[in-house]
Amino acid sequence: MNPFGTYLLDVVTYLPLVGAVLCFAVPKGRDALVAKLATVFAGLDLLISLPLWFSWWSVSPDASGFRFVHDAPWIPTLGVRYIVGVDGISMLLVLLTTVLGFLAVLSSWSAIGMRTKEYYAYLLVLQTGMLGVFVSLDTFLFYVFWEVMLIPMYFLIGIWGGPRRVYAAVKFFLYTFLGSVLMLVGIIALYSHHGAMTGVYPLSSRSRMGSAFTATTSPTRPMSTSSPCGPLCRRRRERSRLESLPLSPTALPPW
Repeated sequence: MNPFGTYLLDVVTYLPLVGAVLCFAVPKGRDALVAKLATVFAGLDLLISLPLWFSWWSVSPDASGFRFVHDAPWIPTLGVRYIVGVDGISMLLVLLTTVLGFLAVLSSWSAIGMRTKEYYAYLLVLQTGMLGVFVSLDTFLFYVFWEVMLIPMYFLIGIWGGPRRVYAAVKFFLYTFLGSVLMLVGIIALYSHHGAMTGVYPLSSRSRMGSAFTATTSPTRPMSTSSPCGPLCRRRRERSRLESLPLSPTALPPW
């Protein structure tokens, strides 16, 4: 039931990106073609992700409990490897992302009336970034996908958001940039500390970095009950409902 073997997660992750590139390549004025193209790629991504569920018990986990693992060298001089895989929780998040991504694209047919080509392309790139975050088992790879996810979200808010979309997009950029810097500092600290202690410089995310990643997301969240609407709440208000659909259950808390 899995024709892609160890490359299943790679296909699921990068197929929306291929669709985004093709959407950008469509000439202007072909909005109907762009919408159909995005729907096809989102639907294919959903169908290809289904073996994660149906083949789950037939795939043996590795020593760390991950399945569908693809491990390949990436930047050997830095100890960075391309490692993707899923456990029970991330598998469900991947399936949820492909389902909601397809619904978001399908629902956009009658709701998006301007810059259609860019909208669908950004939405598909956003899906690739979210899927990559869920399947990454290397810290550096996780960081790359995290940044990839933020870029299209900035444009989706700034172009197709609510009345104060530009203000919300700038706030979103500033606060997520601060979080990204904190994440990068945490990754470098882990890399240096582990190397000094063991002589090995890995960036496997199986070494937990809870405090660094908590600090990464805290700038965008209300820090107490006395401030119930921080930048993240403002971003949610200014996003359109279609932009919120693929994000709300997975990347953002349901306030």
